Amino acid sequence: MTLPKVALAPGTLWPTIVRRTHHALATQALRPIETAERVIEDGGVRFLVRSVAGLKHKPKGTAPTRSHDAPARNPFLPYEQDLFVADVSATHLVLLNKFPVLSHHVLIVTRAYEPQEALLTLEDFQALAVCMEQMRGLAFYNGGSQAGASQPHKHLQIVPLPLGGDGPSVPIEPLLAAAPADVGPDRAPGLAFLHSFVRLNTAIFTQADVAAEVLAQYYRALRDATGVGAQLEAGTLHQTVPYNLLLTREWMLLVPRAGELAAGISVNALGFAGSLFVKTPAQVEQVARIGPMAMLRQVTIG
Repeated sequence: MTLPKVALAPGTLWPTIVRRTHHALATQALRPIETAERVIEDGGVRFLVRSVAGLKHKPKGTAPTRSHDAPARNPFLPYEQDLFVADVSATHLVLLNKFPVLSHHVLIVTRAYEPQEALLTLEDFQALAVCMEQMRGLAFYNGGSQAGASQPHKHLQIVPLPLGGDGPSVPIEPLLAAAPADVGPDRAPGLAFLHSFVRLNTAIFTQADVAAEVLAQYYRALRDATGVGAQLEAGTLHQTVPYNLLLTREWMLLVPRAGELAAGISVNALGFAGSLFVKTPAQVEQVARIGPMAMLRQVTIG
């Protein structure tokens, strides 16, 4: 398969993200969510739990939240020009996340509409690899609303590392380090729910097309290991089970999902990185009482 030509020049992504963030803040197109942060230790992980403190440049009306009853609207067709960062290829572009909890949070969006439940493609992994080579970050994908996706248009996401606080750049990494050092997919002993994990060779990211092939192969292997199959819908391969995918330059983790909510709190892929987002201080106490790891088990398969 011939992949599209990469349009993003080497070494330009991060400075462009910083520059466009300043611009989007000045125009109030970017509306960061201010949070209070608390560390809750559970199962060998220092979970970062953030609760809403307010919105910078808060718009009139209520703060933006996802409602399953709200009428569907696609914020990527068309996208806000003030949130545009860069073209990646003929199939993908990079946008700022309009309501970021973490600074410099970006989205890798397909130019044409594709459903979020569609399986990731070589073009998706090519765009991801191009961006990951230029940005030290945690990439993630929420496979459908039951995996925490807030928009139905296919988009991957990257947040810069470290995620915050002291300790590992990704809080869950101490448990991943305990996994066997084999090349193929395996399990991390401290994660008491169905998942599959694989280590990556960081050198692959220097060649986006090579990285795309490698990541796509591992993606299929991780799905096979966790029972996330493929089914044809309207001519496109879709997932059979909602899931979260997380990756850095060093590793890749896939977790199939049983549902979105744990004790009424939405959990997306960042929860499996060790970072949870809640709306109120009362929910922070709820997380502390139940335990973050127990909440992750509630939304996953066995």
